[in-house]
Amino acid sequence: MSRWFRRHLEMIVLVTSASLLAGGGLAWWAGLSGAARSAWIAGALLGLAFALAATVDAARHRRPTVDVIAVLALAGALWVDEPLAGAIITLMLATGQVLEARADARARRELSLLTARAPRTARRVTPGGIVDVSVDDVGVGERLLVRPGEVVPVDGRVVSASTFDEAALTGEPMPVARPAGDDVRSGVVNVGAPVEIVTTTTASTSTYAALVRLVEQAQASSAPFVRAADRWAIAFVPLTLVLACVAWWAAGDPVRAVAVLVVATPCPLLLAAPIAIVSGLSRAARMGVVIKGGGALERLARARVVVFDKTGTLTRGRPTLTDVLVREATADEALRLAASLEQVSAHVLAGPIVEAARARGLALELPEAAEEIHGQGVAGTVDGRRVRVGRPSWIVGERPDAWTRQVRRRADLDGSMSALVELDGRVAAALLLHDPIRPDAPRMVRALRAVGVSRIVLATGDRDDVAAMVGRIVAVDAVLAECTPADKLAALEREAAHGSTVMVGDGINDAPALAAADVGVALAARGSTASSEAADVVLTVDRVDALADAMLIARRSRRIALQAVAVGMGLSLVAMIAAALGYLSPTAGAALQEAIDLLAIAIALRAVVPTRMHSIVLSPEDRATLASLRVEHDSLAPLVESVASVADALTSARPDLGDARALVASLESDLLPHERADEERLVPVVARALGSTEAVAALSRTHAEIEHQVARVRRLLDTVDGGATAEDVVELRRMLYGLYAVLKLHNAQEDEGAFSLVPVGSA
Repeated sequence: MSRWFRRHLEMIVLVTSASLLAGGGLAWWAGLSGAARSAWIAGALLGLAFALAATVDAARHRRPTVDVIAVLALAGALWVDEPLAGAIITLMLATGQVLEARADARARRELSLLTARAPRTARRVTPGGIVDVSVDDVGVGERLLVRPGEVVPVDGRVVSASTFDEAALTGEPMPVARPAGDDVRSGVVNVGAPVEIVTTTTASTSTYAALVRLVEQAQASSAPFVRAADRWAIAFVPLTLVLACVAWWAAGDPVRAVAVLVVATPCPLLLAAPIAIVSGLSRAARMGVVIKGGGALERLARARVVVFDKTGTLTRGRPTLTDVLVREATADEALRLAASLEQVSAHVLAGPIVEAARARGLALELPEAAEEIHGQGVAGTVDGRRVRVGRPSWIVGERPDAWTRQVRRRADLDGSMSALVELDGRVAAALLLHDPIRPDAPRMVRALRAVGVSRIVLATGDRDDVAAMVGRIVAVDAVLAECTPADKLAALEREAAHGSTVMVGDGINDAPALAAADVGVALAARGSTASSEAADVVLTVDRVDALADAMLIARRSRRIALQAVAVGMGLSLVAMIAAALGYLSPTAGAALQEAIDLLAIAIALRAVVPTRMHSIVLSPEDRATLASLRVEHDSLAPLVESVASVADALTSARPDLGDARALVASLESDLLPHERADEERLVPVVARALGSTEAVAALSRTHAEIEHQVARVRRLLDTVDGGATAEDVVELRRMLYGLYAVLKLHNAQEDEGAFSLVPVGSA
């Protein structure tokens, strides 16, 4: 009961003070002056106790506060027999406290996910067999067994090669193969076969335990939100007290001093500012951005430096099939057989492979005799053919041939992951998967700069070359690669020299940095994680460009709050001077203060009025147009990739141009009509959305360039109809590679500038 009372104290005081004030008014109207006086005195005493408690609490924490003015005003009103003025002041104070409590209600920063995920037991390998022991009893140099799907309990060294999901520590979605003798950290998940490790630390000194401590320390170092009123108190309280004393001394009448204190009660600070902040919180929530309290909103408004994690924030956070390299089968057939087999696999790459096959309209079959080798791949029979899909080292062994080495080299250059497809004992194709950059990420970075962010940093656990590529595309100011959670904390400390910091991430490994930054922003569209627990701002929509709009809302709300405070306190100062000169009684001053409060609130309510955001609002017709064109756009991805495949297959030794002729025919019948439809339908939609035809000039230019390049290839093929020379093959290959580069760049432009305006899956 006492806990419930403390949690709802402000609301109880508000309801009680309103009831006493209204009850006293009704009693006075009914001619019961004694009852009215008693009700108003009770209201004033309630406010005095409430304000006095707040003042004592502020003094105990050595925090300046304007509540001392309320204490003096309430005590003075009772002293000079002005109980109605005291009852009005109590209502103002209670209303301000309730609004402030609502605005500053912070979501609890729990470590529930981190602690629940931490292993409690370990499997010790002994001469007598496997023994389950408490993880706290594990010492250095012991042998532990980690089964598939289990979390590594303490840091150690793997006895045999295995594969681990290290996303909890690095944030990277790709499984990592660890050879025998390599170090493995606690907190990662074994996604391969059962593996033994030799421990190198104890549980208390392991990586995962350190991660939990980092979050705890970072949370403890986060300063609490200080009310706007408190920052004005240092100058406002002495001014009020001096003016009240001067009025008393000059007139010899304590009533004037009380009147000064009454009109000085800083309700514009206690009411207007929280209302503007709550309005900002509400507007952000409607956009899918949950800001955990007024303190977080205010700090977001002051932010000047934004530090991004890569995976899941600037990239999708989930692998996507980008290319099918064929050797002894067609791309569609290899993908169909591989995806049919992957339907029964729980591997992280299985889902994207199946999705890609279905997106191409391929008919999948259920495999027979399927068997998954953890961390290696899956084997089975599909349509009577023996199929294996998995790691190159599992398919071809430790001695890859030239074609497999070329696949690996291409994957390394692109920062991709490769899986080989074996059909009836022969390598037939390779699947390349990549974590793509979010199409809305570059626009989000530009929008952040437009709202006043002066520095943007990418801090990721990924390789330096991959991080640098992402940083170039989204145009950040600095790139920090191969970062551990501790490295991200150190980066935030360095970046704090440039201004207030914002950390954006979505993984457990980002939780310490999210808690340590001035504002932590978590992406939780795919589910709640420890990052959302540690964050101040949570994006519940799968769009990072919502962050720029949230920052715009925060800055506007803070600006309006300051305007409301400035107007309200300015008028209060004028009223204080009038009261000091004897023109206002305490009751009249309290009524005037209410009018000033209403004006300040009206100014604060401007924060509710919608303004233009960076996010584009499309009409239902335009959304439907973009959605239909996007379906066509995505369906043409295999045709675009076949341009490079055909060019790769061209050889001057056997100048067979049949595949090139078929390719050009498909480009003319499928691709060019789509590009013309884009020019006629997509370009006007984007121009309307962005408010400028100049913004789509690059799209129109590349539409024309694509048609021009296809026409050039067609003319070349027509001129060599009688037979191609080696020089013709070289020229054709050069033209196809050039066309492929134009198509890839154009598709990226459309993804970023057009199709990112509509979230994936919306219509």
